[in-house]
Amino acid sequence: MAKYVVRYGAMRHLSVMSRPKSVPAQRGTRVIVRTDRGLEVGEILCEATEQALAQLPASSGTGQIQREVTEDDQQQWEKIQSLQAEEYDVCWRCVEESQLPMDLVEVEHLFGGERIVVYYLAENRVDFRALVRKLAEELQTRIEMRQIGVRDEAKLLADYGDCGKPVCCNTHLASMPPVSMKMAKLQKATLDPTKISGRCGRLKCCLRYEYDVYNEMRKELPPVGSDIVTAQGRGRVLAQEILASQVLVEMENHRRMLVHAPDVLSVLKKGNDRARRRPSEESS
Repeated sequence: MAKYVVRYGAMRHLSVMSRPKSVPAQRGTRVIVRTDRGLEVGEILCEATEQALAQLPASSGTGQIQREVTEDDQQQWEKIQSLQAEEYDVCWRCVEESQLPMDLVEVEHLFGGERIVVYYLAENRVDFRALVRKLAEELQTRIEMRQIGVRDEAKLLADYGDCGKPVCCNTHLASMPPVSMKMAKLQKATLDPTKISGRCGRLKCCLRYEYDVYNEMRKELPPVGSDIVTAQGRGRVLAQEILASQVLVEMENHRRMLVHAPDVLSVLKKGNDRARRRPSEESS
């Protein structure tokens, strides 16, 4: 059987699954899949080529495509989704009654009815054994409690970002790598927290997209603090204009000018811009 990458579940899990010949292989085909959690509704993304597999996170799950979503499946799925609002209210009431230090985020009812996954936020570990028993009795199915972080909360609930497009974490991102203030500073983005923070309150994931390119381009420029020789004479590098491949140089006569990277004839003494970075520039 041919293998395909399938996305499924509220958290948009990715798995490599075998496809029966009766199921269309087109991207976007909605399918019923069996995972380690039970029967779920998924979507075929692409064939599992070596290039595609190299992009998948190491934690990708496994499963089996059962069939294409039928009209009956669609009706059942719509009924399940309509029930989730009531199930959320039940969970909310039970959490409130239990007075546990946790915030309910979302409830996911699997297509096959094998379990209901309850996503919650909490600063510390929570003893929810009594809560699980109460929920299982109320909802008459297996309950799985899943503690998540604020980025995962945005992945479940957020809709649009400041750019006007659907948030990346709820569309194409398979994983959310760490983002640091260093990335924002290198790209000379505004450091106003209200403008570089996403719906989760953390630094925007998109700050990482171009960071590797900026970093490679920066290596072609003399570091800040370097003493260089140009056709106009000697000077010291004050700043880098990475995308323009230029450096701002203060000449010996104290005149400042922009110099293109190819016009730097030699570097007499390299600066150390690493020393300018503060220990507080940690990943978010």
